[in-house]
Amino acid sequence: MSTISQNISQIHNDIQEASAINASHEKVTLVAVSKGQNFNKIIEAFDVGILNFGENYLQEALDKKKQLEKFPIQWHFLGPIQSNKCKLIAENFNWVHSVDRLKVMKLLNDNRPLNILPLNICIQINTSGEETKSGIPIKDAKTQLIELIQALNELPNLKLRGIMSIPSNTEDIKQIIDEFKAMHILYSELKNEIDTIDTLSMGMSSDFKLAIEYGSNLVRIGTAIFGVRAIKTQGEDN
Repeated sequence: MSTISQNISQIHNDIQEASAINASHEKVTLVAVSKGQNFNKIIEAFDVGILNFGENYLQEALDKKKQLEKFPIQWHFLGPIQSNKCKLIAENFNWVHSVDRLKVMKLLNDNRPLNILPLNICIQINTSGEETKSGIPIKDAKTQLIELIQALNELPNLKLRGIMSIPSNTEDIKQIIDEFKAMHILYSELKNEIDTIDTLSMGMSSDFKLAIEYGSNLVRIGTAIFGVRAIKTQGEDN
């Protein structure tokens, strides 16, 4: 058994244990964050059952998608979205987790090919208040979300699936738990109001078990699957 398959097996066990603590008992989706990883490592993960892969950098993701086009992978875009990248993102991804403004939503909608399913989107919420992180500030989330959600009535090529966050970069567990709790409250409110919402995307390699305990049903894990990359960037999503 390869290291990657061993890691994935352990993560599945951890997900099961954390899910037993989570009162909602929603099924948890594992997205393997494959940025900075080569094709062979992605294939290794695919061969042991991973279907969802997340990328932060558009050109790197497009190269991988082309090389791996025979594999029925669901591709998730996780990084900040620049307006000039919206066309290629809309054409090439199944999910986008980092939507946080109306302009981007309109561009993604207008550039989504009509012959494929609507693009699944999560709206990013900034729970930490850190200026280096994208997303709608949690304190203003409900007000700003109403505007974005109302706009979706005119954007038929998008499907709102939920919300996403990256917690504070801190060792203060209480702070992280408070942010996870705030996200779960917001998610629960939205889920009760909007039929398509079924995804709370939060939790990475260092905190995914805690995230699941507090309601996450989609975790984005890179390092714990593939190992540490040679180059790491501040605020990266894994």
